[in-house]
Amino acid sequence: MARDEQSQFDERVIQINRVAKVVKGGRRFSFTALVVVGDGTGKVGIGYGKAKEVPAAIQKGMEIARKSMVVIPMAGQTIVHTHIGRHDASKVLIKPAAPGTGVIAGGAVRQILEAAGIKDALAKSMGSGTHLNVARATMEALTGQRRPDQVARLRGKQAEDIIPPGLLAAYRGTESVRAASNN
Repeated sequence: MARDEQSQFDERVIQINRVAKVVKGGRRFSFTALVVVGDGTGKVGIGYGKAKEVPAAIQKGMEIARKSMVVIPMAGQTIVHTHIGRHDASKVLIKPAAPGTGVIAGGAVRQILEAAGIKDALAKSMGSGTHLNVARATMEALTGQRRPDQVARLRGKQAEDIIPPGLLAAYRGTESVRAASNN
């Protein structure tokens, strides 16, 4: 991957942690870095890198995050529907919001939503506040988003019959922009 191609991604460090391993001669310190990488148009991934030095840990985390990127269905600049993501003792509730609301979330959730390009959403983190678990719960909530056409097909109906017209129009507009940018 060329260096200018990497710079198109929004790369953020969520947390850096110093960890110690106790050995015969004392303690050996190393670092962990939790990072998020997104393209700002609905594609996002998280990575957890570990190394002896901080920059190396961040770099490893970025590489893992780029490899684990997933596409999130979006309706305009928000998510399609409310969903709760769970990972270990952490739960994250994400809800769509009206245009202009902004991202109302804290910590790792905010970083991930902003890197994904979601501009309007409400989020609540419940249970354990561990950054790694909250980040994984957020990714689970985002990957649990179903496309309106999938939901309609599962119910045996047309998308127009069950999805509000404004939401459906915003979703289709976002999908057409994605399709045009991929070609």
